[in-house]
Amino acid sequence: MTELLTVRAAAERLGVAYSTLKQWIYDGSIRTTKTRGGHHRISESEVQRQLATHEKSAPSVPSAALGRSVVLVALSGRNQLRGIVEEVRSDGLLSQVRLRIGDQFLTAVITRDAVNELKLKRGDEAVAIIKSTEVMIGRTSTDRPARRGR
Repeated sequence: MTELLTVRAAAERLGVAYSTLKQWIYDGSIRTTKTRGGHHRISESEVQRQLATHEKSAPSVPSAALGRSVVLVALSGRNQLRGIVEEVRSDGLLSQVRLRIGDQFLTAVITRDAVNELKLKRGDEAVAIIKSTEVMIGRTSTDRPARRGR
């Protein structure tokens, strides 16, 4: 009989967040066994099946640090915006990448090495992954402050 793993242990083996694996369980994309107490357990063979499935379908991501290509299975950043590269301008060590997302534009400054490693060029599909600890809010000159109710 194959070993049954806790959700946390299986998430670690798959290289995804615990919450991501729970979502996969709720979607029905991962087969589980329930304990008498109602806890999900995942078989070793199911973990291997998921690893093989994601290896085939996930894009290969070059990794200079590892000296080889690796497969990106999941990412913890939740704020991901898909778009088309409108412009790439490089000068010295840095590059400015302008991404068109619908009718809006997002500009990011990244290293020139990152642009070269990702092979980014105009017309490519790309994903902006936003990880921020701060959010700024602004108002236009035509906005009126809301009246406080008493």
